Amino acid sequence: MSTYQDTLDFLYTRLPMFSRVGSSAYKKDLTNTLSLCEFFGNPQLKFRSIHIGGTNGKGSTTNYLASIFIEAGKKVGIYTSPHLVDFRERIKIGNLYIDKEFVIQFVEKAKPLIAQIQPSFFELTVVMAFEYFAQQKVDIAMIEVGLGGRLDSTNVISPIMSIITNVSIDHTNMLGNTLESIATEKAGIIKPNIPIVIGEFDRRTFPIFEEKAFENQAPIYCAEHLTKMIVDKRLNITIDNKLYVLPIEHENLSPSYKLKNIITVFQAISLIYNQKLVELTDDNFLEIVARGIQRVYENTKFIGRWTKWNIHGKQIILECAHNEAGIEEMKKSIEKESFDNLYIIYGTVSDKDLEKIISILPRKSNYNYILTQANIPRALPASDLANIFSKNKISYISCHSSVSIALKKTLELAQPNDIILVAGSIFLVGEIVDIVQNILKVEV
Repeated sequence: MSTYQDTLDFLYTRLPMFSRVGSSAYKKDLTNTLSLCEFFGNPQLKFRSIHIGGTNGKGSTTNYLASIFIEAGKKVGIYTSPHLVDFRERIKIGNLYIDKEFVIQFVEKAKPLIAQIQPSFFELTVVMAFEYFAQQKVDIAMIEVGLGGRLDSTNVISPIMSIITNVSIDHTNMLGNTLESIATEKAGIIKPNIPIVIGEFDRRTFPIFEEKAFENQAPIYCAEHLTKMIVDKRLNITIDNKLYVLPIEHENLSPSYKLKNIITVFQAISLIYNQKLVELTDDNFLEIVARGIQRVYENTKFIGRWTKWNIHGKQIILECAHNEAGIEEMKKSIEKESFDNLYIIYGTVSDKDLEKIISILPRKSNYNYILTQANIPRALPASDLANIFSKNKISYISCHSSVSIALKKTLELAQPNDIILVAGSIFLVGEIVDIVQNILKVEV
């Protein structure tokens, strides 16, 4: 029998993995996923689920919803991607990672079919999650779309609700280079008669969602249309002329994109509650929602989206902003922070519209860039990144091919009244988390 490390090595080296090799790992049909599901007895049909897609915010929305259901006493499966440090982050029940022995046994059982159909890493791990959730008899599972929607491997479930957080430009080489083409792919998760919640309204994309919902007779709701305001550190939301007052601490409503995600989550959970799609207690419903939002880390171990640390007296913020919309939100968030100097550890992958992304990066006299690259084949070499910075007349302090050296140098430069921001790539953030946990021996 293989060890867990043997199994991981098999997954990483034998199966094409998007986070490592990019678009060559993307399969533009569901044939392999359906074959794997059938091989395991169609586990995707054996539990209730919510399907969450969108360009930005789908990870936060997934984890907020999961946390709320956990506070309501439910056994909750969570499937997200990619992982930051540990492969098992992708498949959790609450804040507990998938059992290593299950990973070993699943892969061993699947090996004959793997040899036959040659699935991608993502196709196999999605079905691994389905089988785990089915065996564990979860009450409900949050299933995050990996890429797009229509042809994403997660799009074989029969959810009680679908959510599309927003649409912005990303992965244009696979989804198209216009908002409309990307929205068409994301609209593919809209199912017959299943409610669909759209997080953010855009006049260019919302008609696409409306048309798809009409074709499927799916009730459609837009969270951005809700009336909301913050009063006395409480979030007031009005739905169908009914006022809901959420007792959420102010720090959980900042930065602004967190508030957008919370509004989307509340639109979804209120529909689930009012339509009894999942039985939730009538007692203290709003308190359950507020606790779920405030305890998202404790309940799901979700980090990496404006996550704040204090490392040896130095302030660090982790932010996985990696596309145009994410960077624009990041810039707004930085403006609300108080600091003397900002040190930005920045790295990215090579298959982005780098000229556009880098041209909109924040620039001020007290903003200092330290360039680096994550340890994956898709990473843009730090030296190439430096050339693009120079071309765009963006100054930087130093350039390092090693993330650990970049972090070490930045920690030496930053003073207690400064902030260190890690941004640009999910994989860079993941490497920083690993370094902090294992090298600096700091619990996060």
